[in-house]
Amino acid sequence: MDVFYNKEGIGDVLIIPLKQGNRETTGFNKYGDVAEIYDNETNQVTGYNIFNSSTYLELADGKHELTESLLASINEAFTVNGVPEALSVDLSPKFVIGYVKAKEKHENADKLSVCQVDLGDETVQIVCGAPNVATGQHVVVAKVGAIMPSGMEIKEANLRGVDSFGMICSQKELGLPNAPEEKGIYVLTDNVEAGQSFNF
Repeated sequence: MDVFYNKEGIGDVLIIPLKQGNRETTGFNKYGDVAEIYDNETNQVTGYNIFNSSTYLELADGKHELTESLLASINEAFTVNGVPEALSVDLSPKFVIGYVKAKEKHENADKLSVCQVDLGDETVQIVCGAPNVATGQHVVVAKVGAIMPSGMEIKEANLRGVDSFGMICSQKELGLPNAPEEKGIYVLTDNVEAGQSFNF
């Protein structure tokens, strides 16, 4: 999970996105320098903003991976500002290397494939629409709970009657520089193993 700080662009604010929200149903609670952002319909917290964040944290401009130590510093800022609940986050990597163990044609959709993907500690089923997905490939998987560079949250889904748990990603979806325009997943040719974190 990543947090974002851009003092030059938007000011001294740390942005902590947790879930994709709906602007039309967004609400806010203010606790000192901390704004809690939530969805009025689901009552789920979708993120936090820490204003005057340089008072609490030392961060360079840019994207920062949320580590144990950074999480502890954020929770110290929450405590100082009277936020009622600490930030509790699953810090396991959400973008990992997957190995496509099996691929079958989706029985209800010509352009979809149903893949069994080894993520190192588990095998998950992912429905994929890429024309180049194949058994035996190492690929980049966005696990359930991942936030894509576009802001989209990866959720469990049911596609034409088949459950899907994650997304096999293209270079474009990952926001990689010089990503090809043609459709297709990012097939890794380096010496990688299922379950490794993918850093981009």
